[in-house]
Amino acid sequence: MVYSIDIKKLYKIFSMMHLIRATEERIVAEYPKQEIRCPTHLSIGQEAVPSVLSLFLDKKDLCVSTHRAHAHYIAKGGSLNDFVAELYGKSFGCSKGKGGSMHLIDTKAGFMGSSAIVGNSIPVGLGLGYKFKNKKTKNISIVFLGDGATEEGVFYESLNFAAVKSIPTLFVCENNQYSVYSSLKVRQPDRRKIYKLAQSIGVKSSYCDGNNIDQIYKSFDNAIKYIKKFKKPYFLEFSNYRWREHCGPNYDDDLNYRNKKITNTMISKDPLIKMKNFLSKKINGGMLKIQRIEKNNYVSIDNAFTKARRSEKNIKSQAYKNEYYKQI
Repeated sequence: MVYSIDIKKLYKIFSMMHLIRATEERIVAEYPKQEIRCPTHLSIGQEAVPSVLSLFLDKKDLCVSTHRAHAHYIAKGGSLNDFVAELYGKSFGCSKGKGGSMHLIDTKAGFMGSSAIVGNSIPVGLGLGYKFKNKKTKNISIVFLGDGATEEGVFYESLNFAAVKSIPTLFVCENNQYSVYSSLKVRQPDRRKIYKLAQSIGVKSSYCDGNNIDQIYKSFDNAIKYIKKFKKPYFLEFSNYRWREHCGPNYDDDLNYRNKKITNTMISKDPLIKMKNFLSKKINGGMLKIQRIEKNNYVSIDNAFTKARRSEKNIKSQAYKNEYYKQI
């Protein structure tokens, strides 16, 4: 595998991908202990897209996400300590221990929230983009969604509004082929492309392999340049594949709703391993740098889990505090 991206950027992408993967693998290890009581939707195998996108954004660009939000939150710069504390339901969690895995927020990092309701965050992200339009800033809003959200009415309404009002919003559709246990093939007409749905509404759009780092980088580069130049929305569809079960830490091949051979094939295409092999074997001093990155990430993860476990649990008197967020 050869990359056309600058080596420094490749290391940043690898570091982010590894941090996300290692954090979620730690969740897998800790979840059976029954100390994390919220449902978790892992994105193991889907780290590449948000990791590459992280190179293009600053804290003033605002992002919203889905029930499968861990990778997006971390890639946007959300606090790892606050995230892990949220999983444990602790008061210093990013949602004060009341939201859990599916309701993450870090306004300091520009991550404005995720929602358990499919498609629910799409109009929120659109509103953030509308704010940028009205204030005439150079920033953009980012809306993460899955293929399942394209079957919600709000998807079409939001894209139509974005097209009509020329809103600087980047729609990022991570198409992992399944909505819970239902394949895209049984939910939508054969050979219909999601990105072409957006195109037909009037939003410029394109498709990309969500495991190809070079293609992902070029797609984001083109899309964001377009948004900032023309002050219009853009829709990107990325094909990828979740390795684990829809909700939870395990594999679910025993359910027979998807082909185990296909799952194994997708795992064999792991962009994280491919990048690690390239950086460690093809670049002078690459192996040592990779080892340092991994060590630093593991230390950060260990510290976050240790702090979360040792901190005090929420108490009943806090139950009705911070119900609403006030914009000052």
